[in-house]
Amino acid sequence: MFLHGLDSPNLGNMVPCCYHRAELTCVDRARADAASGRVSPSSRAQATATLNLVSVPLAVLGGAIYLVLSLNVIRSLLVPRIDRSGLLRLVIRILTIPGQLARGRVRNYEARDRILAFEGPISLLVLLGVWVIGYLLSLSLLLLPAVSNPFSALAQAGSSLVTLGIVSTAQGWAQAIDILAGLTGLFIVALQIAYLPTLYGAYNRRETEVTMLVARAGEPTWGPEILARAQLMSLIDELPDFYRQWERWAADVQESHASYPALMLFRSPSAYSSWVIALLAVCDSAALFHSVAPERTPIEARLALRMGYLCFRRLSSALGYEVNDDPGPNDQIVLTSAEFDRGFDRLVAAGFAMERNREDAWVHFHAWRVNYEEAAYFLANRTDAVPAPWSGRRYSGQTTVPFRHLKNRTPEDPEGATRTPYYPEDA
Repeated sequence: MFLHGLDSPNLGNMVPCCYHRAELTCVDRARADAASGRVSPSSRAQATATLNLVSVPLAVLGGAIYLVLSLNVIRSLLVPRIDRSGLLRLVIRILTIPGQLARGRVRNYEARDRILAFEGPISLLVLLGVWVIGYLLSLSLLLLPAVSNPFSALAQAGSSLVTLGIVSTAQGWAQAIDILAGLTGLFIVALQIAYLPTLYGAYNRRETEVTMLVARAGEPTWGPEILARAQLMSLIDELPDFYRQWERWAADVQESHASYPALMLFRSPSAYSSWVIALLAVCDSAALFHSVAPERTPIEARLALRMGYLCFRRLSSALGYEVNDDPGPNDQIVLTSAEFDRGFDRLVAAGFAMERNREDAWVHFHAWRVNYEEAAYFLANRTDAVPAPWSGRRYSGQTTVPFRHLKNRTPEDPEGATRTPYYPEDA
């Protein structure tokens, strides 16, 4: 049978038939590989070539991201100027969304204060997280020319950034990026270690003076109360030193808070204290002193007033709100003459010596307050500071909180019912 098959005239037809069977077998094998998820060497090579083609542009993009982030870190932590890059401003703006929801829904000021106390610390953590994620992304892109798998590049960048070194590639470019990532991680950690003490040192200097002001200006602080208590406690002669001290305080806050805007979100330990309201009260007291008794006003009051409104303007600019830096004395202000009358009456009740009548004093006070009111009201509204007298309205719509005066308890008056005449809530 075998020999007969060889001698058969149909022998030529048998070869194509066998070849056809082999071709079908190859096709079936390719279909089986596709069904089982296996990738043929040719497909794998094509995918690798495609990735290599785009890895160089992606690496260039990663380098650009790395440079932009590094510039932002240097400007935010090392350069003592307002950060114009906008990253921190964007972080602060995003963080204000929950705060504004709280301001609109929580009517009780003390409850809002407890919620907003987390704004400052969270802003620092979010900013650090943005930097870390940005560096991780940029370093992963930089590794793509040497590490073909994007997920492997991400793992290697993360390992090098936190200086673990558990993932590495024995290739020159990859090792160079690993070293860069390790140095970047150490750089960020070192800057943060140096950054936080500086931040909290500035915060402590700020709050020391704010806390001490309560004894002179009440709680919440109010400009006319500074002059009234100075008169009642025979401290008029001490006011030049007081204004000199607050001139230096305003200069310190202006430099530290403009360089590190996150400090503006850190609230005072007491719910009824605020650095914005404290500086506003000092400026109001200096302006009121000039308005009612210009001949007795010390020059230190004028210097503190100027430094105060320069501080307000620069800090509002650091948060992206620009005000007119050369307003006219007749420009409009929010404070009304009726509100001014309450402060004027407080000085009269305390026995403060007046050199101008009520109407003339209001005209001059208006001309002084136009320099700082807009920026001060913006910062008070933005930080949701305690709604003290003469401090404007808030997002929450809450009006002025009651004046919290100290009780003078004596053996004759153990409940402290007797107090000096006229407090803001008496009007």
